[in-house]
Amino acid sequence: MELKVFTMKTCPNCPAAKQLAKEVASKFNVGYREIDISTPEGEIEGLMYQIMSTPSIAIDDDVIARGKLISQEELEGEVRKRL
Repeated sequence: MELKVFTMKTCPNCPAAKQLAKEVASKFNVGYREIDISTPEGEIEGLMYQIMSTPSIAIDDDVIARGKLISQEELEGEVRKRL
């Protein structure tokens, strides 16, 4: 399982989303990856997930938050469902 956080350097909520996802990934011992959608590679991956705004978070291939910051409880609940 991998948590993917889609970010942009200009996004004001992205640092909090990255920190949250890192903590949850560590707590549940799952993978973590940041994808900057302002890079060519990140833009392609973002399009594959239909990500148009940041921060967005996906667990494997399932996008659970698009363009918003979710709570730690909500993210942990989504990870638990998939373990």
